[in-house]
Amino acid sequence: MSSPYGSWPSPFSAASVAASAPRIDGARFVGTEIWWGESVPAEGGRMTVRSSTGAEVLPAPWSARSRVHEYGGGSWTADADGTLYFVDAGDQRVHRLAPGADPVPLTPPGPAHGGLRLQHGRLLAVREDTRVEPSLRAIVEIPVDGSAAEDPSAILIRKEGATFVAHPSLSPDGTRIAWVEWSGTEMPWESASLLIARTTGAGGGALIRTRSALQPEWVGDHELVFADDPDGRWQLQRLHLDPVTLQGEAQPITSTDADTGYGLWVLGNRWYQPLPDGRIVAVRTNGRDEVVEITADGTERTLAVPCDGHVSVDDVDGSRVLLSGNSSTMTPGVWCIDLDTDEVVAVAGGEPVDGDWMPPASPIRVEGAQGEVRAFDYPPANPGAAAPLGALPPYVVFVHGGPTAHVTGAASAAIAFYTSRGIGVLDVNYGGSTGYGRAYRDRLHGQWGVVDVDDVIAAARGLADAGLADPARIAIRGSSAGGWTVLSALVRGGTFAAGISRYGVADLRMLAEHSHGFEEHYIEGLVGPLPDAEDLYIERSPLSHAGRIDVPVLLMQGADDRVVPPSQSEAIRDALAANGVDHEYVVYPGEGHGFRSGTTIVNALERELAFLGRVFGFTPSV
Repeated sequence: MSSPYGSWPSPFSAASVAASAPRIDGARFVGTEIWWGESVPAEGGRMTVRSSTGAEVLPAPWSARSRVHEYGGGSWTADADGTLYFVDAGDQRVHRLAPGADPVPLTPPGPAHGGLRLQHGRLLAVREDTRVEPSLRAIVEIPVDGSAAEDPSAILIRKEGATFVAHPSLSPDGTRIAWVEWSGTEMPWESASLLIARTTGAGGGALIRTRSALQPEWVGDHELVFADDPDGRWQLQRLHLDPVTLQGEAQPITSTDADTGYGLWVLGNRWYQPLPDGRIVAVRTNGRDEVVEITADGTERTLAVPCDGHVSVDDVDGSRVLLSGNSSTMTPGVWCIDLDTDEVVAVAGGEPVDGDWMPPASPIRVEGAQGEVRAFDYPPANPGAAAPLGALPPYVVFVHGGPTAHVTGAASAAIAFYTSRGIGVLDVNYGGSTGYGRAYRDRLHGQWGVVDVDDVIAAARGLADAGLADPARIAIRGSSAGGWTVLSALVRGGTFAAGISRYGVADLRMLAEHSHGFEEHYIEGLVGPLPDAEDLYIERSPLSHAGRIDVPVLLMQGADDRVVPPSQSEAIRDALAANGVDHEYVVYPGEGHGFRSGTTIVNALERELAFLGRVFGFTPSV
């Protein structure tokens, strides 16, 4: 059947996309079961915990979600007997849910908690108290008997101060604790230290010289493994500690052109896990992920697992390892692999996708003004439709948020929503993205609004020059920092025929004024410090040059967004209206920074499709 690009009939409705894409939040071995966190879009994005038995461990209306550092993570854990420990989304207190009982609080009201870690029967957490000035953050040990719910002094504070902390880890004998710490004047992927302290007896702690440390794990009472990138790639390091001074020199375990680790936005990510027999299972990222086994003698092999995007090594049990993440050939899920037999079992999700409808994305490289640009191309795909001879497809260039983040070319029903209708998608990892080493990441230092814009323009033009996209029908779409790049690219003009900004940054001074603690100094590295760089903030901001935008724009915003408040989108809306530019503005009550409700996700997708159809002159299928 021949029909115009954009109007092909598709089985991917907005409702089916919203229902098919629950977020996975970690997995654990719990006795003979496997538990995992999973969002419920139909319940406003509530995060529940499910069991491999089919049971829902955390019943409604409870929701496991942390707000530490605003982005949270590590909101639940469990013991082998089936007791769940979780951070409630509503009050940010840690609760205990024993089998057959109701949840009971373990911490007093007030501070937020996240990064939960249960080791040797002891519950560790990251605590953040924004009620005081400056905000206080701490590594704490929480009594599991509930005694601290009314008596805050029962909580053991292992480290407290204005600095940021993550990844607490107890030694096997429980006498030492390690964690990652950074000042906040730099982001953790720029500079983060490894610290070690005693939990008993006299004596201070030790600071280990690192560049941007991640995820310390004890492999003995005096030996640690962690990730660091002294040479530009996050590699695994081994540290033998002097038992008296707690000092030592780290030695690299791996040396590859790939990263084990990425931006520490959330507290629950695990990029590797040591096994009891000395083996290590680790993720390596160079655009896409691979999972490797490293034996005690240094021998390495790549594991044949389907997950290859944003993979987390969540837990180990003997030779069994739990992995969660995305895949280029399957739906997001949780997998269990036995290293001794290589058997891989899909525990949750992980269903094969139909390659006729959702073929793997093609990694591409183009030369841009700032160097090589990496991206993933998803061309239109529909086994029952074809475009008229000689026609070129419209495309949407996706720009990820962060901006210190990355995309991996994963199979996605949200992307198939477009490609199945005859609209191509180009997902760009512009300079500043993780997954390609520090040099690629550092390209954005001081150049936000320049390098990212140059790179998305280069990627779009490269696609058009190759004859793969209609140069007159290329749109750009992004969220948060990606929305900033959308608006900045539209200000530049000449490449994109339309823009879609979800809660995008429009004014740098406004962003700096409203930035929360975790990102308070982030913008200084991306642009420059205030007040010295104020002129640059004004010059770079899309709002300063909104009069240059001359193509249709769709703006979408969460009413309760505390990271990029609605005032940002409203300012652009007002400027577009004053200049007579075609635009639409949609605000979603109850939504924050990122859309979680199934109703919102459906409405946003349908509005985007209708907008593109109106602008590019095709009639979308329902």
